[in-house]
Amino acid sequence: MSTEPALMSLVEVAAAIGTKRLSSHEVTRALLHRIAQWQPRLNAFMEIEAEAALKAADEADAALAKGASRGPLHGVPLAHKDMYYDAGKVVTCGSAIRRDFVATSTSTALQRLKDAGTIRLGSLQMAEFAYGPTGHNAHYGPVHNPFALDHITGGSSSGSGAAVAARLTFAALGSDTGGSIRMPAHFCGVTGLKVTYGRVSRAGAMPLSQSLDTVGPLAQTAEDCALLLGLMAGPDPEDPTASHAPVADYMAATKASLKGLKIGVPTSFYVDDLDKDVAHILDETIATLKQEGAEIVQVELPDQRQLSAACQLLLAVEAAAYHKRWLIERPQDYGPQVLMRLQNGLAVPGVTYLEAMRWRGPALAAHVAATSKVDAVIAPVAPMPAPTIAESDVGNTPGAEAVIQRLTRFTRPINYLGLPSLAIPCGFTKAGLPVGMQLIGRSFDEATILTIGAAFQRATDFHQKVPSL
Repeated sequence: MSTEPALMSLVEVAAAIGTKRLSSHEVTRALLHRIAQWQPRLNAFMEIEAEAALKAADEADAALAKGASRGPLHGVPLAHKDMYYDAGKVVTCGSAIRRDFVATSTSTALQRLKDAGTIRLGSLQMAEFAYGPTGHNAHYGPVHNPFALDHITGGSSSGSGAAVAARLTFAALGSDTGGSIRMPAHFCGVTGLKVTYGRVSRAGAMPLSQSLDTVGPLAQTAEDCALLLGLMAGPDPEDPTASHAPVADYMAATKASLKGLKIGVPTSFYVDDLDKDVAHILDETIATLKQEGAEIVQVELPDQRQLSAACQLLLAVEAAAYHKRWLIERPQDYGPQVLMRLQNGLAVPGVTYLEAMRWRGPALAAHVAATSKVDAVIAPVAPMPAPTIAESDVGNTPGAEAVIQRLTRFTRPINYLGLPSLAIPCGFTKAGLPVGMQLIGRSFDEATILTIGAAFQRATDFHQKVPSL
């Protein structure tokens, strides 16, 4: 365990503040010091609210001195992706269109974390309207990877991935519609949880695709993600799609052993066309899980390419429908790539969209049948480590579109099926770039993938690697 406040995990720092070993003021000041050093290099923050954060930290310390704890995250400073409405705050959604949009309500996920005692450090950069897998942003510039500044962070939760990796926040909310939590987790060497569709309320979070969007955390550890999920999960009168399924004890799940658990390794698709480093790290990860007591078995999954294509189709149509008015009235205010992707969605016939929607149930049933003998499936998050910002800059680099298509092929099928998936740091390439694997679970069984992720992190230290300035 680190003794430097900014390098602690969320669970560690919450305990240190709760037991008064550290004050919220000390912790907040430590983060602000790192933010001042890193922000000019990373461009991870949209807004830094240093003065307000220190004032809130002092109030949290004063409350604790009187014995009034606000919850398990009392006085813990956090920053989140700039798409979570926070009453009275500007929420840009990474766009020019919403550059001055002031929220009048607070998103449920954010409110539940505030109710647990967190304080606000500011807001984090993101891809424009969360519609981009790399971390490029035509209006605010790209976010840079803390492990290699000329490489991408992954998107659309680009600021969240970079800020957690550089230890500028202990955790950050992201969103995952086609891989937007898991890709930044993989490319930046942090842990990211894509929840089951409906597990966490989306009320007050900027919509992109109503049948794919999920709200979830990026943090240092599986245990940190478990703590946050337990605070956020559950039904919400503001979001009819939020599930009433019982909320498990996710923290208890992170203490369990792997003995008796079966983990499936796909025979194709997720193991095809991998970069050499990624293939090697997948093998090493499987060996570690086996050593920790898991049984490894091969699984033959249905055709994942169809799932990926169906996910892209739903996303294109639903995003275009949400943006239709602005596409007519303010097309010039979009970045060229986002504008092109949104306009493509307007051209999809209604029949095609409905077919993709109708196929979802049978596709999930086929997946459930194929994985009935395992507790989770392991797969790479992407077939490659982070490309450079230049290599993935569509419009300026020939071949960038092919790079982007390759980046997202392993994440989209999971969104289409609505399943949970935990991305964990599993190693580094010879060039020093992080590589993550995803643990794909059963619907509403986040507990099992958190068990596996936490056990792997007890056996390894990849999640503790901190980039240097």
